Amino acid sequence: MEDKVKIEMEFVIQASPQLLYTYISTPSGLSEWFSDNVNSRGELFTFIWDGSEETAKLLSKKSGERIKFRWLTDDEEGSTNYFEIKIQVDEITKDVSIIVTDFAEDDEIEESKMLWANQISSLKQVLGSA
Repeated sequence: MEDKVKIEMEFVIQASPQLLYTYISTPSGLSEWFSDNVNSRGELFTFIWDGSEETAKLLSKKSGERIKFRWLTDDEEGSTNYFEIKIQVDEITKDVSIIVTDFAEDDEIEESKMLWANQISSLKQVLGSA
């Protein structure tokens, strides 16, 4: 099931990288914008939306910079797909962006991009930078 396409999206956000990192890397931060609730036990993060649950394994994180997860369903299938949320600061303008990397089926790319755009829009509202 390795036929998913890698997609990358960039979103400019008016917020400090330190604050943003809290929102992308902690269960309490993620539950403010990414899902209804997030529980973590070690490297496993359980995301809850409207009563359904999806668990992801924390693959890596770099403080203040990025976090990378793989859904357990993908992990069990031996998939190398992941989703990563990375904070990028432009050296010249100091503009802060979030770079999202994800994988989607060919026929779900636009849907996936719209989903991420909505999620990041929620994050901007929480941060007051909408």
